Amino acid sequence: MTGDLRDRTVLVAGATSTSGLVASRALIASGAGVIAVGRSPEKLELLSTAGARTAVADLADEAAVFALAERLREEGVAVDGLLHLVGGWRGGGGLAGQTEADYRFLENSFTALRNVTRAFDAGLRASAAARVAIVSSTAVARPLAGGANYAAVKAASEAWTRAVAQGFAKDARDRGEPLRAAAVVFRVKALAGLEERVADAYIDLWGAEAGAVNDTIVDVTGSLAAG
Repeated sequence: MTGDLRDRTVLVAGATSTSGLVASRALIASGAGVIAVGRSPEKLELLSTAGARTAVADLADEAAVFALAERLREEGVAVDGLLHLVGGWRGGGGLAGQTEADYRFLENSFTALRNVTRAFDAGLRASAAARVAIVSSTAVARPLAGGANYAAVKAASEAWTRAVAQGFAKDARDRGEPLRAAAVVFRVKALAGLEERVADAYIDLWGAEAGAVNDTIVDVTGSLAAG
């Protein structure tokens, strides 16, 4: 892990998961201000104790997300980074076993991503060094029938994140300024056991030029390698 993030504020979406707690602690140790967002006040207490500012919100609720963004702006809080960890798994049963209920459950992570990136887009573009990252899956490259719902949602999330990256690049080009913001996709086969590696990979993004990492796919299952 490298990087001094003392001047950065990062919003961790889906912060009450194991990966959220690990990432929040790593970011705080690097000097970043952390805004940990989740739906459970009880689980957020752990993050508050670790030094994070916490906010209770359903990130799949558009109005709630935009209200949070507006509240932070009114308080003068500028968000420099988004780490999207809203996720979950449902699958199995082959293609016929891909239920509508399971799809709608998984779709919440994509809806949350869309809401958060839209709500904070202007602030991220204004940041001196913004970094956005999502955790996706190697299933996107090789989708299986029993995980078709999951792979489809992850593929949509990757496409959205790449669109965020293109928006960053276009904004910098239109302004005639150097690119300062980057959006990156991290892929894992399974997140369990890789929480620290994902946290470190996210923090390391600030040690790289935005143009070198924007619109890249990073496999954190094995050795780190941009794709």
